[in-house]
Amino acid sequence: MIAISAADRRRRSIIDTIATGLIVAAGIGVIVPLFAILIFIFFKGLPALSLDLFTQNPGPTGVPGGGVKNAIVGSLVLLLLAMAMGLPLAIAAGIYLAEYGRSRLGFAIRFVVDVLAGIPSITIGIFVYTVIVLPMGRFSAFAGGVALALIMLPIVARVTEEMLLLVPQITREAAYALGVPKWRTIITVVVPGAASGIITGIVLAAARVAGEAAPLLFTALGNNFYSRDVLRPIDALPLRIFTYATGPFDYQHEQAWASAFVLVMLVLALSVLARAAIQRRAR
Repeated sequence: MIAISAADRRRRSIIDTIATGLIVAAGIGVIVPLFAILIFIFFKGLPALSLDLFTQNPGPTGVPGGGVKNAIVGSLVLLLLAMAMGLPLAIAAGIYLAEYGRSRLGFAIRFVVDVLAGIPSITIGIFVYTVIVLPMGRFSAFAGGVALALIMLPIVARVTEEMLLLVPQITREAAYALGVPKWRTIITVVVPGAASGIITGIVLAAARVAGEAAPLLFTALGNNFYSRDVLRPIDALPLRIFTYATGPFDYQHEQAWASAFVLVMLVLALSVLARAAIQRRAR
């Protein structure tokens, strides 16, 4: 046994204390800005909340009152469109990369997904504007959903791949030993085993696209009236926040803070529901 001197013990204790302090400081450095933003939005947005905010559409410019009912519904429509168009392709891509992605094609797909994840959202908005809005001759919720789906796709694809790779190989081999073909093993064994992580990735992607305004400026455009028509311009909370935050009237600024509060609470509710579902499944 190697004897450790008292000086070495003190030195190791000091280094351990310093390292622990740095780790704690790093954790606090991440948490403090988040809570600062949430508290700031809470105190700025809560006083402007009212029933009219959820039940009325925006009024004439310069006239106090009205609400953001159209923007709330529009955000939900855009999010559902993005998930309907993006999730099947993203999950399928993640499954392919995890189970068959050791070929040149898999490397190429992984490279494309990584590049797509790094493209600025406004660039995606311009791309969708060029290939969908201009040929259609109109802005639309459909174009906005496509833009958000493109933003969501690489996030969900890479999370799906990583979660599937965490499923032990012995689980697959046990299914193969029972004569289960590979495709069925993936669907009935591997994917359910990674479901909690995949759901978490979907929630993170949904939270990311729910707050995007730049691509919607080139696709959905915005709408002062209530609309659920996917082939017409539609409003969304990020667009309404941008419009009111840059407006000249005080009531617009107040409603911008209230809308920001509603958007943050919507994302928080999605996260809490997803975590609850994951914990319930784990139990």
